[in-house]
Parts: sequence; structure tokens; C-alpha cells
Amino acid sequence: MNDDALPTTTTAALPATPPRWRPGLGPLGMAGLLVVLAWLLVAALAPWLVPAPGQEIGALDVFAAPQAGHWLGADYLGRDMLGRVLLGARYTVGVALVAALLASTIGTVVALLAAVSGGWLDAVLSRGMDTLISIPSKLFALIMVAAFGASVPLLVATAAIIYVPGAFRIARALAINISALDYVLVARTRGETRWHLMLREVLPNILSPMLVDLGLRFVYVVLLLASLSFLGLGVQPPAADWGTLVRENLGALWQGGMAVVAPALAIASLTMAVNLVVDALPGRAARRAVR
Repeated sequence: MNDDALPTTTTAALPATPPRWRPGLGPLGMAGLLVVLAWLLVAALAPWLVPAPGQEIGALDVFAAPQAGHWLGADYLGRDMLGRVLLGARYTVGVALVAALLASTIGTVVALLAAVSGGWLDAVLSRGMDTLISIPSKLFALIMVAAFGASVPLLVATAAIIYVPGAFRIARALAINISALDYVLVARTRGETRWHLMLREVLPNILSPMLVDLGLRFVYVVLLLASLSFLGLGVQPPAADWGTLVRENLGALWQGGMAVVAPALAIASLTMAVNLVVDALPGRAARRAVR
């Protein structure tokens, strides 16, 4: 073989410049982010955005048509539907966000502990999470509500418990691979503590995919809460989330369609927007470019 031919062949096989991801979310990602931020802002400011008189029972005709000042008409008790949707964002967005953060945080921390510790602790934690994930989510939620009653703290706790195992499994799979790398072994040899290995050596390298998983957990919790509310087991009157609004007005779909369509569209817009943001994250774009 000619020795001069090897570098020429190798150079020709390589791309001229390595693939790089461009910062930013792109048009669809930015559009999704704007929708998510808008709903977060509405959830935070809803009590100040909605005038109290429009929320009194009988303020309008039952299932009144959309009109000036009441752009989505009225619900089954004559309350302004736009105000009901805006107020419902406090529960749908707020409860889902808190529950998703709890589930992702707890699942990630427990997964890091299992991956770094190994041995019997890893086996016990993994089998416990496998047991929990085998229980159907809606069945578990129904049991919790039947046993303790429906309340916002219970809904947050139930949703967090349901989705901790999923976050654990993803975080553990990532952390196990990181824990076997040389720089983590060097840190062990230096005598670094378990918490140092978890938080300083492993966590920064799994943070990006876990943020993606957080967005997906948020969508799952939104849909779970909407399902429970539609069954009458979610947020209880006089408060209402978007699932409750659909259930309350479903009987008059043909008479007051906006009272059903508006909260359903709100759920759809939030979940689609989060999915657009998650799909446009730079880490995912970089992995697609490499593949």
C-alpha cells in the first residue's frame, strides 16, 4: 500500500466543516414559546385580568352567544366564558407546572443516587420504580381521589407520584453511561463525595435531555388533569380548570358551542406549544444533524 494514499483518502471522507447547531429555537419553536409564555402570564395575572361582575351567576343569559365585551359568550350559569377560561389557566397551567417540576426533580435526583451508588441501592430503587410504573396512571389517580378526596394539593402530589418513575428511568439510563466515563472514575479515585459526583460530575451532562423530558412530563400532566376534571374528579367548584369547563358545558354543545370549544382549544394550544418548544430545543436539533 502507498503510505501517501492513506491521509488523502481519510481527508476526503471527512466533511469540510463539522456539523454545528445554530442557537435559537427556529420559527416554530419561537411561536410555541410565545404561546407558553402567554399562558404562564395569564395564569399569574388572571385574578387581575378578569372583572368580577362577569363571573357572577346570571350576569349573562345562559349560553349567550359571543358579543362585544364577552367574546366567548356565557357558560351554563350565565358567567362570562372568556373570564372562566383565563381563570382556569391558574389551575391547568399552575398545577401541571408544579407537578411536572416535582416529578422531574425527584426522579432525576433518585436516578442520580441509584446510578452513582450502584449495588443493592440501585437495585432496590429501580425495582421500586418499576413497581410504581406498572400501576395504570388513571387507576392510581382514581384510587387517590377516592381515598383522600379531590383537592389541588392532592392533584399535584398524585400527578407527581405518577410521573416520577418515567423521569427516573430516563435519568438513570443517561446517568449510568456518564458514571462509567473516565473523568467520573477519576473523581471517585480522588475521594469525592457521592453528592459531588451526582451534582457536579453527572448532572450537568444529562441536564439538556432532562429539560426535554420535563416539557413532555408537563404535557402528560396537563392531559391527566384534564381527564380527571372531565370525569368530575379534578379541581372542584367553584374553581375550575379547562377540563372542568368542558365537562360543565358539554351537554349544550350545539346550543353554546364556544363554552365547550374554547377550553378544549386552550388545552390543545398549550400542549401543542410545549411540544413545538421541546422539538426545537438546540440539543435535539444537534442530535438530528449528527445522525
